[in-house]
Amino acid sequence: MAPVIHSTFLSSSFPQSLLFSHSSTQKPSFDRYKSFPFRPTTAITVSYLPLTPSEVPFSTSPAKFLTRPQQLQLHNSSQALGSSVSADDDAVSLPDRNHQLLRLSIRHGDIELASAVHASIVKAEEDVHLSNSLIAAYLKLDRITDAQKTFACLSSPDVVSYSALVSAYAKSKQEDKAIELFFKMRGSGIEPNEFSFVAILTACIRLSDLQLGYQIHSLAIKTGYSYCVYVSNALMGVYIRSECINHAYQLFGEMAERDVSSWNTIISAAVKELQYERAFDLFRDMQQIDQLRVDSFTLSSLLAASTGSLARMEGQKIHAHALKIGLQSNVSVNNSLIGFYTKCGSIEDVVAVFEKMPVKDIISWTGMITGYMEFGFIKSALNIFDSMPERNYISYNAMLAGYCQNGEGSKALELFRGMVEEGMDISDFTLTSAVNACSILSEMETSKQIHGFVIKSGFGSNSWIEAALLDMCTKCARMDDAQKMFTQWSYNEEISVVWTSMICGYARNGQLIEALNLFYTMQVEDMIVDEVASTAVLGVCGSLGFHEMGIQIHAYVLKSGFVSDIGLGSAIFSMYSKCGNIDDAIKSFNVMPKHDMASWNGLIAGHLLHRKGDEALSIWSKMEKIGIKPDSFTLVLILSAYRYTRSNCVDKCHSLFLSMRSLYGIEPTPEHYASMVDVFGYWGYFKEAEELINNMPHESDGSAAWRALLDSCRLWLNASLGRSDGKHLSDMGPRDPSMYILVSNLGRLAAKHLLAIEPQDPSMYILVSNLYSASGRWHCAERVREEMREKGLQKIPGRSWYIHQNKVYSFYARDKSYSQSKDIYSGLEILILECLKVGYVPDTSFVLHEVEEHQKKDFLFYHSAKLAVTYGLLMTKHGRPIRVTKNISLCGDCHTFFKYVSTVTGREISLRDASGFHNFKNGECSCRDYW
Repeated sequence: MAPVIHSTFLSSSFPQSLLFSHSSTQKPSFDRYKSFPFRPTTAITVSYLPLTPSEVPFSTSPAKFLTRPQQLQLHNSSQALGSSVSADDDAVSLPDRNHQLLRLSIRHGDIELASAVHASIVKAEEDVHLSNSLIAAYLKLDRITDAQKTFACLSSPDVVSYSALVSAYAKSKQEDKAIELFFKMRGSGIEPNEFSFVAILTACIRLSDLQLGYQIHSLAIKTGYSYCVYVSNALMGVYIRSECINHAYQLFGEMAERDVSSWNTIISAAVKELQYERAFDLFRDMQQIDQLRVDSFTLSSLLAASTGSLARMEGQKIHAHALKIGLQSNVSVNNSLIGFYTKCGSIEDVVAVFEKMPVKDIISWTGMITGYMEFGFIKSALNIFDSMPERNYISYNAMLAGYCQNGEGSKALELFRGMVEEGMDISDFTLTSAVNACSILSEMETSKQIHGFVIKSGFGSNSWIEAALLDMCTKCARMDDAQKMFTQWSYNEEISVVWTSMICGYARNGQLIEALNLFYTMQVEDMIVDEVASTAVLGVCGSLGFHEMGIQIHAYVLKSGFVSDIGLGSAIFSMYSKCGNIDDAIKSFNVMPKHDMASWNGLIAGHLLHRKGDEALSIWSKMEKIGIKPDSFTLVLILSAYRYTRSNCVDKCHSLFLSMRSLYGIEPTPEHYASMVDVFGYWGYFKEAEELINNMPHESDGSAAWRALLDSCRLWLNASLGRSDGKHLSDMGPRDPSMYILVSNLGRLAAKHLLAIEPQDPSMYILVSNLYSASGRWHCAERVREEMREKGLQKIPGRSWYIHQNKVYSFYARDKSYSQSKDIYSGLEILILECLKVGYVPDTSFVLHEVEEHQKKDFLFYHSAKLAVTYGLLMTKHGRPIRVTKNISLCGDCHTFFKYVSTVTGREISLRDASGFHNFKNGECSCRDYW
């Protein structure tokens, strides 16, 4: 009899003809195991497959030994099987004939024939060997109860009897019975053989029972079976499953003999532990040391290593090796190749493998869906899905995940709805994809419906799904629900994921202080802060301008070894640039081990934040020289850079815009049009801007372009009214009456379009209202605001932050919530008086409400930015720079005021708003924007 091992770690079966003997008569020394950490245990559980019956040739029938009904049964079975045996043939003994019939019953699944043979065996003298064959036959025929009864009738069962039933119990998930029987065998004085060891060790593998594994290993050493290759393979499986990979490596290195299964076990373990280079080294040793021919399992494991390590060259070598040894038609290998080329190749590579496959299974088709989705070919993935000969829930899940990966939340939910209506199996992965689809859409009501469905379906107690639900709530503006789930979290697993989700959620919803507080708590409780949490908090530090905290997190990242993470590296230099430290931002970028397109885009965006258009264009030039192909967002940034160049380069910008399609294969999007309109507007090319918008593709709503035009009109109207700080406007005649009329008309046209296109966007109403207010049309401005109030829309309140002694101080307009409010207001009043003495004139036209002049000044003097700067001046020593961050654009009066403040205080004031940095020093500002 030969055991068949089915486990994650053991890939090949034992030969059925293998007898109870060893391949080598020389037993190895056991001294090497003296220090091995074996410990006895009483907690034991198991699982395996039955042993197969012995191979015995036969040609006769024992019909004459059976009762008449049994003879009839045998005759019918023989006729059905086409047997030509003779009932009078006495050349074969009764036991041998029974063996023959049991073989027939197994081969043809004939339970009645096995029962007939059983009846014959019962009448004869007990034969343990024949009873073992009967037990094996019943187990093969899935009649474990009959096998149990046969075993129970044995007066002296042997090691084969016990091993067969132990294996059967384990296979049927009756681990307690399996282990009880194994130790009953030992208690009866029967020592296990190699097949018994494999059976009990397979149970250890399935249950990850390391203590039982230690105990069985000790017993194998004691009885001399530890050197058997099959036992050693199973022992390695125990250690690997129990995450004791070093024990497995030690055991593998000490094996006197290894087979392909041994190598497959250790290679797959290295892959599982992400030790990809070690897996490749083992593969090379396998060929050089033991000179064994690899099988499909070996190649699949190595392709998984190539995929995980993104080792394109190694994967191609494995592919070539498969072709060399004739495994190019193996379904398993080809499925692994599809997965490899999906991650490390091109869609052409994936399609080539798939089309050459002589046989395809459902995994092959599903792999093609994943491949097409990975490369963004959604329609092709859908065509494969529709063409599949058969589909299962895994295929549907691949489509769901692909839709989510490509930002197609609506299509994912539509597919999910179809799965529910058709009554398909819904797994936790399915529900997680549906929840992620809601996160993509950020629709509050839809998210509530999916949330309710998950709870109703009974998956609400799954930690993975609950973590996805919490993340969905943060992305659908349901922070109260997210906070409730977070405080009630009862799982030990995913705890760091949930804390990270809350930090990201707070940051995403503008609750920056809450995000930092939660991060502090994670550190105090000594929780693991991973790359995602670090990236999120670095983003918060950048948003707040919290330079000191950003430096601390950078140090933590270096200490934790996360430096190689590209996303985290991008977050580091983004933090520095947002905190005003562009030099350290550039240094951080330069020390990154590698860059992706997002990191290059981040570097360009950082320069634009500092209004360094020429430097951004220099980076773009470098990218072109080294052959980096831009993506769509890169070109949005480059077009925007021409707004901040030292000289008028509108012609170059327009030329780039017109050549996007021909040079880079990128179709202009609404964002590209908006950037070009913004450049035209900034440099005063309003007719060209209007013409460009009118020539936009009809399928685009044009809201971004109209918004850019409206904002440019507002700035130019302010300039025309004498509220300009921009030096370049002197050459353009901003106070030219014809220009004023043109800009006014365009502004009204833009406002009309925006209100029609985005009736639910509060920022549109504010922008339009501000435009009317800037030109003194108070009635129109108030009418827009009234319409906004009727629709229940609210604008984001202006807010400014100042960091002092590692604490964040937040200010709103006319804020008196601080205990030092009296000192702040008194200090600001003194500051205003000092600035008035040196020429500051309050510009009340920036008060966008029709009120009395003295009330306008009251509104104007206590903007959040003025309060934050005043607090900074009061709390820091003379000569220290003041750094303030504001969530919306700085108003023109504040801009003028801070120039005078920098003069009367001798302080440098750095203020970052929605448009970028304003650096005030000695009465000047580094920015060239106009108001």
